[in-house]
Amino acid sequence: MTARRLLYLDAHRLTAYAWRQGRLDAEGSFSDSADDLAAFSRYLAPRRGSRFALLANVAEEEHVLDTIPFLARGDRQALIARRLSQQFMGSPLATAFSLGYEKTRRKNEKLLLSALTNPAGFEPWLKCLAAAEAPLSGIYTVAQLGGTLLKKLGGDKKGSLLLTMQDHSIRESYLRDGQTLFSRMAPVNDSSIAGLASAFAAEAGKLQQYLIGQRLIGRDDRLPALIVAGPAAIPAIGRACQGYGNLDFSVIDSHAAARQLGLKTPPEDNRCDLLYLQLLVTDPPRQQFAGASHRHADQVDRLRRGILAGGLVALLGGLLLTAHNVWTSHELHQETRTLRASESELEARYREIAATFPQLAIDNDTLRRLTDQHATLVQQQRSPEPALRRLGQILDRLPAIVLDRLDWRIGSAAPGGAAGSASAIAIDGNDEVVTVHGHVQLAPTATTRDRLTVFNEFIERLRQDPDNTVRIRQQPFDMESTRPLRGGGDAGEAGPPQPFVVEISRTDKS
Repeated sequence: MTARRLLYLDAHRLTAYAWRQGRLDAEGSFSDSADDLAAFSRYLAPRRGSRFALLANVAEEEHVLDTIPFLARGDRQALIARRLSQQFMGSPLATAFSLGYEKTRRKNEKLLLSALTNPAGFEPWLKCLAAAEAPLSGIYTVAQLGGTLLKKLGGDKKGSLLLTMQDHSIRESYLRDGQTLFSRMAPVNDSSIAGLASAFAAEAGKLQQYLIGQRLIGRDDRLPALIVAGPAAIPAIGRACQGYGNLDFSVIDSHAAARQLGLKTPPEDNRCDLLYLQLLVTDPPRQQFAGASHRHADQVDRLRRGILAGGLVALLGGLLLTAHNVWTSHELHQETRTLRASESELEARYREIAATFPQLAIDNDTLRRLTDQHATLVQQQRSPEPALRRLGQILDRLPAIVLDRLDWRIGSAAPGGAAGSASAIAIDGNDEVVTVHGHVQLAPTATTRDRLTVFNEFIERLRQDPDNTVRIRQQPFDMESTRPLRGGGDAGEAGPPQPFVVEISRTDKS
């Protein structure tokens, strides 16, 4: 896990802390002299793998309320950058906080423009960090964290004052809806408990009058004032803050606040530096004052850690996949061994059973072919009863059709072959063929046309079944070229009735 280190900068010194699971341990304190800057560089050299964050408590901090029109993202950023440059004379340590949108048709956005107006005071420390390539996540201020502290301690109101002891001064801020709108530092001349208590009460009254003059609050508005101090100073502060008009004072024990924030090293005196540093780790603000050039090492470090994390995830995924494949291979190997053992057992049982079979004069392959052919023949076996029953139903309706002979077989006759010719039969196991030999028997006075009419009706009834394929092999009249074909209706046509041959094919669809 990446080590977290915090840098606390005030008007005189920079103090470095190491944060470990809620504990803050001071590791060094440096002034802006050449020797101390060199010592700070030596401090950073072995700790470049840590992530640093800088918390500033300086007087040169300015806040301005502004309003901009509703714009798209790119245009909004450009306009905010121009407003910051105009307002703070090009200070690189500036940022903007959105306060929401006005409830008008234009939807103007309300902004709080903030800047550290003395970037020269930060430059030596930032140069040391850049030279050591120490990743700096951002620059933050105590005023920024005032809203977070107020919310954590249960004092988040529509408008409140927050007063804390920082270094040798009092940090007094006016907050509305958790956002710091005004903050300043007031020096403390008397550091005794009584002097500190009087200073808290006096500065709260001065700040109230200033806010009334700036029309940020009304003259008759009651204003909560929250003071955070050590347990020893609480009784004196309570007595000093009585009778201050519309100010409602609340004093919070800094040790109780430390426990509430999860800080395991409570402040040793009335200063609240450690509380703000704990909040900087556990609940950092979304905006910060450092520019992209100041955070370059941190961005490179984040990218490097992202690549390492992605590689570690890919490696872990590969190891899991490999383990899954190894386990699957082991299971398949065990299953293969089981199947082989079962196969050997079944083969042994088969040999034992086969030894009891009567010995045949043919080998196993020939026997297998014979059994396969027998099975095929059994599947092809069909009874002529259904086909003959359908034929009989038609003959019942046509008594003039007299049967001479019926041939039934499995197979089909090739087109154009002679009826009854062996060469005309092409065996197909899916067809059954009924060959009908018969003649048309009518009264002696019937003509050839009458016989042909009966025969055609017989053929039409056969073809009404969609499964039938009817082929006329011989018509019921004489087609010899030596005899004339008469179409008259003479009743005295002599000679016996001419036979006909009809072939009916049906495909087995079962």
